[in-house]
Amino acid sequence: MMNRQTKRLSGRHLLWKGVAAAAAAALTLTGCSNSGTDGATTGTSGATEDTEIGVSLILKTTTNPFFVAMQKGAEEAAATQGVNLTVAAGREDGDEDTQIQAIENAISRGDAGILITPSGQAVEEALIKARDAGLYVIALDTPPSSPDAVDITFATDNFLAGQLIGEWTASALDGGDAVIAMLDLFDDKVVSVDYARDQGFLTGMGIDVADPEVNGDEAKTGSYSGGNYTIVGNQATQGAEDGGRTAMELLLAQNPDVNVVYTINEPAAYGAKAALDAAGKTDVLIVSVDGGCAGVDGVASGVIGATSQQYPLKMAELGVAAIADLVRTGTTPDVTEGLTFFNTGVALVTDKPANGVESIDTAAGSAICWG
Repeated sequence: MMNRQTKRLSGRHLLWKGVAAAAAAALTLTGCSNSGTDGATTGTSGATEDTEIGVSLILKTTTNPFFVAMQKGAEEAAATQGVNLTVAAGREDGDEDTQIQAIENAISRGDAGILITPSGQAVEEALIKARDAGLYVIALDTPPSSPDAVDITFATDNFLAGQLIGEWTASALDGGDAVIAMLDLFDDKVVSVDYARDQGFLTGMGIDVADPEVNGDEAKTGSYSGGNYTIVGNQATQGAEDGGRTAMELLLAQNPDVNVVYTINEPAAYGAKAALDAAGKTDVLIVSVDGGCAGVDGVASGVIGATSQQYPLKMAELGVAAIADLVRTGTTPDVTEGLTFFNTGVALVTDKPANGVESIDTAAGSAICWG
């Protein structure tokens, strides 16, 4: 009999085989030869399979399992594609200075392209400089605020990811009052992944948002799709477990009746759970986004009610392949129809499905999780 880890790896291989094939087909079908945007490399004349291709992968951090998985996907793709991969990362989520230095280094090395999970708007000027220098720049996971900063983004539909957990939460409450704690990413910078998930969650709950690109400006009380709600407040977590615990402690101090916790990611969710346990609160719905193996295990054990699973390995694999194809064939990827980015997919993972909300269970989520 296979143990759980063996089942997970076997299932991941079978499911990802289909995912990878579909993604590769999508890139091939949407590619267009020599159609890069201004400042972007559009292929190297006379390039062959032996042409040395330098690619920089610049992550927000290497402590979050999401970015660890992304690095693994990039390294595996680089080995397959014959790409010389350089990896750099911020010291913590939000460290823009280290990312900017890594961009400067990629330009100096003469890399063909950059894959980056941008830590904030300050990075974007350096990315524009890289594009002007002829590097092809792909954002992973986090679309930049300026469309000129990158050539294309490979990412989850983060608004949809938030919307799915919001719809699930509204159904799970079954008309009861919602006293909501919002555990976001930052409070000192604006990053699209932060507001997209936050605002998607509220929209899924049926709560009117004010400015869809601003966290925390919606009405603090009102009606959601199933009943009445109170938003206790928004606290930044830096996407980390200790940040999640501190944020949850602060919001519980404001209102100990919290019964719904939205978290930007699963490390923050585990931190929130620790604070709730310390306060003796057990009957609280926690929802999140990421779908790493630890997060799926959290859903299976009941720590997290539902999470929206995204696929960082896929983002990185496709990014490396896209730059290699660009150099060798002059082919560039295109965005997903109807979107402004290439959609790498999302699935709601829960063992308590809600009517009208498409989801997969933790067995399926475990087979394709990461980390």
